[in-house]
Amino acid sequence: MTEEFIRERIDELRVFRGVSEYKMSLDLGRSRSYIQNISSGRCLPPLKELIQIVEYFGITLSEFFNRDVKHSDLTVKAIQGVKALKDDDLEVVLGVIERLRFMNEVVEDFKKSNQEKEPQSKATRI
Repeated sequence: MTEEFIRERIDELRVFRGVSEYKMSLDLGRSRSYIQNISSGRCLPPLKELIQIVEYFGITLSEFFNRDVKHSDLTVKAIQGVKALKDDDLEVVLGVIERLRFMNEVVEDFKKSNQEKEPQSKATRI
């Protein structure tokens, strides 16, 4: 990992979220030029500040360093919402997720079985 990767990744995530350097700096409680200084190469955040930046984006350090992991804005909102839940509420949400996954599997199986049962077209019948 290079310093350039860290700068580019912060910029990539910031632009993806549609946040200006100025707004992000203020949201993090820093001077208005904080993110601009990182982006321009004047400074690099220490680990503690990098963790704050990563949390600002609602991702983990692992996701930050793995560019292949992409989340839609809706997924990011869901993750942030789930992080704020109490354990009892989280269990309810997990139950709903499991039911939805099960229902999606049932629907997919139904679609597949109906496609297999469709009669062949007249052109392929003998």
